[in-house]
Amino acid sequence: MSIRTKATAAVASAAAVTLFAGTALAASPGAPGVGDPYFPGYGNGGYDVSHYDIRVNYNPTGDQLSGTTTILAKATEDLTQFNLDFLLKVKTLRVNNAPASYAQDGDELVVTPRGGLRKGQDLTIVVTYADTPSQVKDHNGYTAWTKTPDGALAIGEPEIARWWFPANDHPTDKATFDVNVAVPTGVEAISNGTFLGTTRQINGWTRWNWRSTKPQAPYLTFLTIGQFEVRQSTAPNGQPYVNAYSESLGANLDAAKASVERTPEVIDFLTENVGPYPFEAQGGVVTPYLGYALENQTRPNYDAAFFRRGANTYVLAHELGHQWFGDSVSVHHWRDIWLNEGFASYMEFLWSEHVGEGTAQENADFTYDSYPADSPFWQVLPGDPGAANVFDGAVYDRGALAVHALRVTVGDEKFFEILKTWTAEKKYSDATIEEFLAVAERVSGQQLDQVFQTWLFTKGKPAEAPGRATQVAAADAKVAPKKAAEPKSRAKIQLTHELLDAHK
Repeated sequence: MSIRTKATAAVASAAAVTLFAGTALAASPGAPGVGDPYFPGYGNGGYDVSHYDIRVNYNPTGDQLSGTTTILAKATEDLTQFNLDFLLKVKTLRVNNAPASYAQDGDELVVTPRGGLRKGQDLTIVVTYADTPSQVKDHNGYTAWTKTPDGALAIGEPEIARWWFPANDHPTDKATFDVNVAVPTGVEAISNGTFLGTTRQINGWTRWNWRSTKPQAPYLTFLTIGQFEVRQSTAPNGQPYVNAYSESLGANLDAAKASVERTPEVIDFLTENVGPYPFEAQGGVVTPYLGYALENQTRPNYDAAFFRRGANTYVLAHELGHQWFGDSVSVHHWRDIWLNEGFASYMEFLWSEHVGEGTAQENADFTYDSYPADSPFWQVLPGDPGAANVFDGAVYDRGALAVHALRVTVGDEKFFEILKTWTAEKKYSDATIEEFLAVAERVSGQQLDQVFQTWLFTKGKPAEAPGRATQVAAADAKVAPKKAAEPKSRAKIQLTHELLDAHK
């Protein structure tokens, strides 16, 4: 560089500093959370992420994770500092190619960029790190990272990212993802989206490459590592289709395959009822080490126990239903969890009708009759369950009854029009229960406050199951009304919900 060029650059740099100094009084630290009433520390304020490039190495021996995450974002206000949700040990951190100061504050990584940031400024944040995730705990003494005998699981809701990549970890800030994971050759590393193949490394390792091109919440971004049989195919709609089965499934392997291999069929059924499938790839992962199932975007993970009694397509209907309700349309706050779990549970009712194992009405009647009026079940409000009850059984079962109550109130034609309108208008975004009510009322032309109030926001058992005809009073007042018969599908649905309940 010439002396003249150096001098010009120095003047420009000084002018930039002066310009920012003139607005410095308006700059402030970004908020350490997005303001979620249930989980105030989740997410961060002051910036919006558009893309994560996660490039890590993982050695199952010793549970050693190391690598680099590059975050593309934009400042949404003038910032003196901002936070990332992250727990692992940081080695270096740069913002827009300049080293930045950083400090760990509980579950937060507090970043102080050199010179501050202006509103609207593009950000390239590069964090290198290395740690043993299973030994790292959050402020509650909890770790969501699971070390398995042959690898690890980075799977969790409502949080997982902070144990393997720095993030703005809240569903209101979605982004696209590239996930590249190097593991010893012979070990498999499975993640979301389209599989871009493997790259052999010179050190006896292999890098697995995955890409998610549709907006994705950080908690729906997963990493499953271990010994797996990986099956690749093409779904009838032309999309890439990748399933992975742990080599430790034992006697559950065939039942798992008889279920998960039907993923495209279930997606086609749901597409007919709730609208076009919103993502670019399909699949599923089965492991004996998870304990529950989770709707990771494009590729849910299922515990082997779902298939211990044979094939179980009901858990597929649930988790694949989440691809619309929870993944494409996510909660605005975790208080809106009914929009995820109530509808995913109702997809099981619809699947039961489809395969001839019990109508939605029969399932609603039996579910309603299964809980006596004095059960604590009726004291949890699906529309506002509280942080401690986000994944309570009532959010699933009473949540499904609330969906059925809507269906029988507006009729089938308007009901399915509501679902398709909702998933189209809110695609790739987040939403509230109140917004869903507004859409339902607009499409149906009916006022639905009372339906929502009864089934989502009022404690106690409603007077009757939604849609069940009023029973003729018994001649003998002492004779209790006859309970609904158990649908054929109920055993599998109940097993599914028992295992899903283990998530809490």
